[in-house]
Amino acid sequence: MSVSRDQTLEWIKRVAAVLNENRDYLTQLDAAIGDADHGANMDRGFKKVIEKVPEFADKDIGTIFKSVGMNLLSTVGGAGGPLYGTFFLQMGMKSAGKMELNLDDWTNAVEAGIAGVVMRGKAELQDKTMVDALTPALTSLKQSLQDHKTMGAALNDSAAAAKEGMLATIPWVARKGRASYLGERSAGHQDPGATSSYLILQAAADTWSDS
Repeated sequence: MSVSRDQTLEWIKRVAAVLNENRDYLTQLDAAIGDADHGANMDRGFKKVIEKVPEFADKDIGTIFKSVGMNLLSTVGGAGGPLYGTFFLQMGMKSAGKMELNLDDWTNAVEAGIAGVVMRGKAELQDKTMVDALTPALTSLKQSLQDHKTMGAALNDSAAAAKEGMLATIPWVARKGRASYLGERSAGHQDPGATSSYLILQAAADTWSDS
């Protein structure tokens, strides 16, 4: 089973819609431990991506991901722009020339994206960042490959793992980013970056659930 270029574009469009729907929610989360702009920044970034879709809709998946990354880098403020921009750029490099993605391809792309985020932000597990949602999602994808699961099942499991990672950030004290300035006061709040990462991966599961 695999997803096509057109299905990849549908995922990008769903991500934009989901982030728009959750703009206020992400902003509320960020207001508690950050600059109160994560929802607005992510919504603005993906709105720009959607505006640019006609320019790369006929390209390969790697080019699509790289185009998404470049647009996020140029339009998303705060930490989200560099981190999500890097995530998609690295996914694009790993998917260069591909017109469809199987589960192995998707897993490799996500792994490359996470490696880029870690390199850029220097975050580790339990630092209370997007890495805490992305890493368990990747672990789940790798397990699904070993278990020979369908892509749809693997994506659902991956999104569920990302959700668990997101919720796990609530009691932790932030060790990276603006939230880390609050020290112990950052405990008890869900990390907005982990939340947007979960939403993005859940969008993939929802878009490609029949694959």
